[in-house]
Amino acid sequence: MQRENVTFLVEEAIRLDLFLTQMLTQTRNQIAQLIEQHAINVDGKPTAKAGLKLKPNQSVTIIFPEAKSTPAHVIDFDVEVLFEDDDIMVINKPSSLTVHPAPSVKEPTLVDWLKTRGITLSTLSGEERHGIVHRLDRGTSGVMVVAKNNIAHEALSLQLQDKSMGRYYLAVITPPLKEEETLIDKPIGRSAQNRLKMAVVETGKNAKTMFRKLASSLDETSELIVCKLFTGRTHQIRVHLESISRHILGDHLYGSHQKDAKVEHILLHAYMLYLTHPTSGEPLSFNAPMDGVMNEYLEKHFESKELHATLSNLRFEHLFSA
Repeated sequence: MQRENVTFLVEEAIRLDLFLTQMLTQTRNQIAQLIEQHAINVDGKPTAKAGLKLKPNQSVTIIFPEAKSTPAHVIDFDVEVLFEDDDIMVINKPSSLTVHPAPSVKEPTLVDWLKTRGITLSTLSGEERHGIVHRLDRGTSGVMVVAKNNIAHEALSLQLQDKSMGRYYLAVITPPLKEEETLIDKPIGRSAQNRLKMAVVETGKNAKTMFRKLASSLDETSELIVCKLFTGRTHQIRVHLESISRHILGDHLYGSHQKDAKVEHILLHAYMLYLTHPTSGEPLSFNAPMDGVMNEYLEKHFESKELHATLSNLRFEHLFSA
Protein backbone atom coordinates (compact mmCIF):
# COMPACT_ATOMS: atom_id res chain seq x y z
CA MET A 1 0.00 0.00 0.00
CA GLN A 2 1.14 3.54 -0.70
CA ARG A 3 1.94 5.87 2.17
CA GLU A 4 -0.82 8.35 3.08
CA ASN A 5 -0.23 12.09 2.77
CA VAL A 6 1.71 13.54 5.71
CA THR A 7 1.80 17.08 7.11
CA PHE A 8 4.61 18.76 9.06
CA LEU A 9 4.52 22.02 11.03
CA VAL A 10 7.37 24.48 10.45
CA GLU A 11 9.05 25.60 13.69
CA GLU A 12 11.63 28.06 12.32
CA ALA A 13 12.42 29.92 9.11
CA ILE A 14 14.05 27.58 6.58
CA ARG A 15 14.18 26.77 2.86
CA LEU A 16 11.57 24.26 1.68
CA ASP A 17 14.06 21.75 0.28
CA LEU A 18 16.19 21.83 3.43
CA PHE A 19 13.09 21.40 5.60
CA LEU A 20 12.00 18.33 3.64
CA THR A 21 15.49 16.87 3.81
CA GLN A 22 15.28 17.12 7.60
CA MET A 23 11.78 15.63 7.76
CA LEU A 24 12.33 12.76 5.31
CA THR A 25 15.21 10.30 5.08
CA GLN A 26 15.65 11.01 1.36
CA THR A 27 18.43 12.38 -0.80
CA ARG A 28 18.31 15.94 -2.13
CA ASN A 29 17.65 14.54 -5.59
CA GLN A 30 14.61 12.61 -4.34
CA ILE A 31 13.32 15.70 -2.53
CA ALA A 32 13.80 17.76 -5.69
CA GLN A 33 11.75 15.25 -7.68
CA LEU A 34 8.87 15.40 -5.19
CA ILE A 35 8.86 19.20 -5.49
CA GLU A 36 9.03 19.08 -9.30
CA GLN A 37 6.07 16.65 -9.32
CA HIS A 38 3.97 19.29 -7.47
CA ALA A 39 3.66 16.83 -4.59
CA ILE A 40 4.31 19.51 -1.95
CA ASN A 41 1.64 21.87 -0.54
CA VAL A 42 2.49 24.81 1.74
CA ASP A 43 -0.51 26.01 3.73
CA GLY A 44 -2.73 24.02 1.39
CA LYS A 45 -1.31 25.49 -1.83
CA PRO A 46 0.95 23.51 -4.22
CA THR A 47 4.44 24.83 -4.84
CA ALA A 48 7.31 23.87 -7.13
CA LYS A 49 9.88 26.24 -5.60
CA ALA A 50 12.63 24.31 -3.86
CA GLY A 51 14.08 27.52 -2.43
CA LEU A 52 10.78 28.80 -1.00
CA LYS A 53 11.43 30.38 2.40
CA LEU A 54 9.15 28.86 5.00
CA LYS A 55 7.97 30.74 8.08
CA PRO A 56 7.22 29.42 11.57
CA ASN A 57 3.76 27.81 11.97
CA GLN A 58 3.33 27.16 8.24
CA SER A 59 2.19 23.65 7.32
CA VAL A 60 3.91 21.52 4.68
CA THR A 61 1.97 18.57 3.26
CA ILE A 62 3.54 15.84 1.16
CA ILE A 63 1.14 14.24 -1.31
CA PHE A 64 2.88 11.02 -2.27
CA PRO A 65 2.18 10.20 -5.94
CA GLU A 66 0.79 6.85 -7.01
CA ALA A 67 3.13 4.60 -8.97
CA LYS A 68 2.01 3.98 -12.53
CA SER A 69 1.71 0.30 -13.37
CA THR A 70 2.20 0.49 -17.12
CA PRO A 71 5.74 -0.37 -18.27
CA ALA A 72 7.41 1.69 -20.98
CA HIS A 73 8.44 -1.37 -23.01
CA VAL A 74 7.30 -4.86 -23.86
CA ILE A 75 8.92 -7.21 -21.32
CA ASP A 76 10.32 -10.46 -22.74
CA PHE A 77 12.46 -11.52 -19.77
CA ASP A 78 12.04 -12.50 -16.13
CA VAL A 79 13.97 -11.71 -12.96
CA GLU A 80 14.65 -14.15 -10.11
CA VAL A 81 12.84 -13.18 -6.90
CA LEU A 82 14.73 -14.23 -3.77
CA PHE A 83 12.21 -12.92 -1.23
CA GLU A 84 8.96 -10.97 -1.25
CA ASP A 85 6.39 -9.74 1.28
CA ASP A 86 4.11 -6.70 1.62
CA ASP A 87 7.03 -4.30 2.16
CA ILE A 88 10.03 -5.42 0.14
CA MET A 89 11.12 -7.56 -2.76
CA VAL A 90 14.66 -8.93 -3.00
CA ILE A 91 15.75 -9.83 -6.53
CA ASN A 92 18.78 -11.20 -8.38
CA LYS A 93 19.38 -8.68 -11.18
CA PRO A 94 20.76 -10.18 -14.40
CA SER A 95 23.80 -8.68 -16.04
CA SER A 96 22.99 -6.32 -18.97
CA LEU A 97 19.71 -5.22 -17.34
CA THR A 98 19.52 -1.46 -16.65
CA VAL A 99 17.85 -0.64 -13.34
CA HIS A 100 15.73 2.37 -14.31
CA PRO A 101 14.78 4.39 -17.40
CA ALA A 102 16.89 7.31 -18.62
CA PRO A 103 17.01 9.36 -21.85
CA SER A 104 19.88 7.21 -23.15
CA VAL A 105 18.21 3.88 -22.30
CA LYS A 106 16.24 2.35 -25.18
CA GLU A 107 15.64 -1.17 -23.83
CA PRO A 108 13.32 -2.38 -21.03
CA THR A 109 14.58 -1.83 -17.49
CA LEU A 110 14.14 -3.44 -14.09
CA VAL A 111 11.54 -0.78 -13.24
CA ASP A 112 9.58 -1.74 -16.37
CA TRP A 113 9.66 -5.37 -15.24
CA LEU A 114 8.48 -4.43 -11.75
CA LYS A 115 5.50 -2.60 -13.19
CA THR A 116 4.34 -5.73 -15.02
CA ARG A 117 3.97 -7.60 -11.73
CA GLY A 118 0.93 -5.56 -10.68
CA ILE A 119 2.36 -4.64 -7.27
CA THR A 120 2.51 -1.29 -5.53
CA LEU A 121 5.92 0.38 -5.47
CA SER A 122 7.40 3.25 -3.50
CA THR A 123 7.31 6.61 -5.27
CA LEU A 124 9.92 8.58 -3.31
CA SER A 125 12.55 8.27 -6.04
CA GLY A 126 10.31 9.66 -8.79
CA GLU A 127 8.43 8.28 -11.79
CA GLU A 128 11.46 6.66 -13.44
CA ARG A 129 12.72 4.97 -10.27
CA HIS A 130 9.63 3.55 -8.59
CA GLY A 131 10.69 1.13 -5.87
CA ILE A 132 14.43 1.68 -6.36
CA VAL A 133 16.30 2.20 -3.09
CA HIS A 134 19.79 1.46 -4.41
CA ARG A 135 21.09 0.43 -7.81
CA LEU A 136 23.60 -1.70 -9.67
CA ASP A 137 25.47 -0.84 -12.85
CA ARG A 138 23.95 -2.29 -16.01
CA GLY A 139 26.66 -4.94 -16.40
CA THR A 140 26.79 -5.91 -12.72
CA SER A 141 24.57 -8.79 -11.65
CA GLY A 142 23.29 -9.66 -8.22
CA VAL A 143 21.13 -8.91 -5.24
CA MET A 144 19.00 -5.78 -4.85
CA VAL A 145 16.14 -4.82 -2.55
CA VAL A 146 13.06 -3.03 -3.91
CA ALA A 147 10.69 -1.01 -1.70
CA LYS A 148 6.98 -1.72 -2.21
CA ASN A 149 5.79 1.31 -0.24
CA ASN A 150 7.15 4.64 0.92
CA ILE A 151 7.43 3.67 4.57
CA ALA A 152 9.72 0.78 3.66
CA HIS A 153 11.65 3.03 1.27
CA GLU A 154 12.32 5.61 3.99
CA ALA A 155 13.45 2.93 6.45
CA LEU A 156 15.80 1.31 3.94
CA SER A 157 17.21 4.68 2.87
CA LEU A 158 18.04 5.40 6.50
CA GLN A 159 19.81 2.03 6.74
CA LEU A 160 21.88 2.94 3.69
CA GLN A 161 22.90 6.16 5.41
CA ASP A 162 23.88 4.58 8.71
CA LYS A 163 25.53 1.56 6.97
CA SER A 164 23.28 -1.00 8.67
CA MET A 165 22.34 -2.21 5.17
CA GLY A 166 24.99 -3.22 2.67
CA ARG A 167 26.26 -5.69 0.09
CA TYR A 168 29.31 -7.84 -0.50
CA TYR A 169 30.47 -8.36 -4.09
CA LEU A 170 32.38 -11.14 -5.79
CA ALA A 171 34.73 -10.28 -8.67
CA VAL A 172 37.26 -12.09 -10.83
CA ILE A 173 40.29 -9.86 -11.31
CA THR A 174 43.68 -9.91 -12.97
CA PRO A 175 46.45 -9.74 -11.92
CA PRO A 176 45.94 -11.04 -8.36
CA LEU A 177 46.16 -8.72 -5.34
CA LYS A 178 49.51 -8.50 -3.58
CA GLU A 179 48.12 -8.65 -0.06
CA GLU A 180 45.51 -10.92 1.52
CA GLU A 181 43.48 -7.82 2.33
CA THR A 182 43.66 -4.46 0.54
CA LEU A 183 42.00 -1.24 1.68
CA ILE A 184 41.65 1.64 -0.77
CA ASP A 185 40.49 5.02 0.51
CA LYS A 186 40.67 7.42 -2.45
CA PRO A 187 38.19 10.08 -3.67
CA ILE A 188 36.26 9.41 -6.88
CA GLY A 189 34.96 11.87 -9.47
CA ARG A 190 34.32 12.15 -13.21
CA SER A 191 37.35 11.38 -15.38
CA ALA A 192 38.73 14.39 -17.23
CA GLN A 193 40.05 12.15 -20.04
CA ASN A 194 36.93 10.05 -20.65
CA ARG A 195 33.49 11.33 -19.60
CA LEU A 196 32.13 7.77 -19.61
CA LYS A 197 34.50 6.85 -16.80
CA MET A 198 35.01 7.78 -13.20
CA ALA A 199 38.50 8.14 -11.75
CA VAL A 200 40.44 8.80 -8.59
CA VAL A 201 40.63 12.59 -8.42
CA GLU A 202 41.57 14.92 -5.57
CA THR A 203 38.34 16.91 -5.94
CA GLY A 204 36.12 13.81 -5.98
CA LYS A 205 33.85 12.45 -3.27
CA ASN A 206 35.35 10.30 -0.56
CA ALA A 207 35.27 6.59 -1.41
CA LYS A 208 36.44 3.57 0.55
CA THR A 209 36.58 -0.07 -0.56
CA MET A 210 38.12 -3.16 0.98
CA PHE A 211 39.16 -6.19 -1.08
CA ARG A 212 40.03 -9.67 0.17
CA LYS A 213 41.44 -12.69 -1.65
CA LEU A 214 39.23 -15.78 -1.91
CA ALA A 215 40.81 -18.12 -4.46
CA SER A 216 43.46 -18.13 -7.20
CA SER A 217 42.87 -19.50 -10.68
CA LEU A 218 44.63 -22.70 -11.73
CA ASP A 219 47.23 -20.75 -13.72
CA GLU A 220 47.46 -18.05 -11.00
CA THR A 221 46.83 -15.24 -13.50
CA SER A 222 43.38 -14.32 -12.13
CA GLU A 223 41.76 -14.33 -8.73
CA LEU A 224 38.31 -14.41 -7.11
CA ILE A 225 37.96 -11.67 -4.51
CA VAL A 226 35.33 -10.29 -2.14
CA CYS A 227 34.66 -6.55 -2.17
CA LYS A 228 33.15 -4.54 0.67
CA LEU A 229 31.91 -1.01 0.02
CA PHE A 230 31.96 1.62 2.75
CA THR A 231 30.61 4.27 0.35
CA GLY A 232 28.46 4.08 -2.77
CA ARG A 233 30.16 5.93 -5.61
CA THR A 234 29.52 5.22 -9.29
CA HIS A 235 31.83 2.44 -10.58
CA GLN A 236 33.58 2.47 -7.19
CA ILE A 237 34.93 -1.09 -7.22
CA ARG A 238 36.18 -0.80 -10.80
CA VAL A 239 37.81 2.61 -10.25
CA HIS A 240 39.59 1.57 -7.07
CA LEU A 241 40.90 -1.58 -8.72
CA GLU A 242 42.12 0.42 -11.71
CA SER A 243 43.96 2.74 -9.31
CA ILE A 244 46.16 -0.22 -8.28
CA SER A 245 46.52 -1.55 -11.84
CA ARG A 246 43.95 -4.33 -11.47
CA HIS A 247 40.78 -4.88 -13.45
CA ILE A 248 37.77 -7.16 -13.50
CA LEU A 249 37.58 -9.68 -16.33
CA GLY A 250 35.00 -8.68 -18.93
CA ASP A 251 35.26 -4.98 -18.02
CA HIS A 252 35.94 -3.27 -21.34
CA LEU A 253 35.65 0.26 -19.93
CA TYR A 254 38.19 0.06 -17.14
CA GLY A 255 40.04 -3.00 -18.43
CA SER A 256 40.25 -2.23 -22.15
CA HIS A 257 43.72 -3.76 -22.51
CA GLN A 258 42.87 -7.13 -21.05
CA LYS A 259 43.86 -10.17 -23.10
CA ASP A 260 40.81 -12.30 -22.30
CA ALA A 261 38.07 -10.79 -24.50
CA LYS A 262 35.93 -13.95 -24.57
CA VAL A 263 34.05 -13.22 -21.33
CA GLU A 264 30.50 -12.19 -22.22
CA HIS A 265 30.11 -9.62 -19.46
CA ILE A 266 31.95 -8.15 -16.51
CA LEU A 267 32.56 -10.75 -13.80
CA LEU A 268 31.26 -8.59 -10.95
CA HIS A 269 28.36 -9.90 -8.87
CA ALA A 270 26.57 -8.50 -5.81
CA TYR A 271 26.53 -11.79 -3.92
CA MET A 272 25.20 -10.99 -0.45
CA LEU A 273 22.81 -8.35 0.93
CA TYR A 274 22.16 -7.69 4.61
CA LEU A 275 19.47 -5.41 6.05
CA THR A 276 16.90 -5.01 8.80
CA HIS A 277 13.31 -5.63 7.76
CA PRO A 278 11.61 -2.19 7.69
CA THR A 279 8.50 -3.43 9.53
CA SER A 280 9.43 -6.40 11.70
CA GLY A 281 12.93 -5.21 12.60
CA GLU A 282 14.26 -8.68 11.87
CA PRO A 283 17.87 -8.86 10.60
CA LEU A 284 17.90 -10.50 7.16
CA SER A 285 20.54 -11.59 4.67
CA PHE A 286 20.25 -12.95 1.15
CA ASN A 287 22.71 -14.64 -1.21
CA ALA A 288 22.16 -14.29 -4.96
CA PRO A 289 23.37 -17.21 -7.12
CA MET A 290 25.89 -16.28 -9.82
CA ASP A 291 24.74 -16.52 -13.43
CA GLY A 292 25.90 -19.06 -16.02
CA VAL A 293 28.67 -16.89 -17.44
CA MET A 294 30.42 -16.33 -14.12
CA ASN A 295 29.85 -19.90 -12.95
CA GLU A 296 31.22 -21.30 -16.20
CA TYR A 297 34.37 -19.19 -15.96
CA LEU A 298 34.98 -20.25 -12.36
CA GLU A 299 34.39 -23.92 -13.17
CA LYS A 300 36.85 -23.77 -16.06
CA HIS A 301 39.64 -21.74 -14.49
CA PHE A 302 39.46 -22.54 -10.74
CA GLU A 303 39.55 -25.67 -8.61
CA SER A 304 35.78 -26.17 -8.40
CA LYS A 305 35.52 -28.31 -5.26
CA GLU A 306 37.76 -26.00 -3.27
CA LEU A 307 35.91 -22.95 -4.58
CA HIS A 308 32.47 -24.35 -3.72
CA ALA A 309 33.65 -25.16 -0.22
CA THR A 310 35.01 -21.63 0.20
CA LEU A 311 31.79 -19.97 -0.96
CA SER A 312 29.50 -22.23 1.04
CA ASN A 313 31.42 -21.51 4.25
CA LEU A 314 31.78 -17.75 3.80
CA ARG A 315 31.03 -15.70 6.90
CA PHE A 316 31.16 -12.16 5.59
CA GLU A 317 30.86 -10.46 8.96
CA HIS A 318 34.13 -12.10 10.06
CA LEU A 319 35.91 -11.84 6.72
CA PHE A 320 37.24 -8.30 7.01
CA SER A 321 39.30 -6.79 9.80
CA ALA A 322 37.59 -3.37 9.44
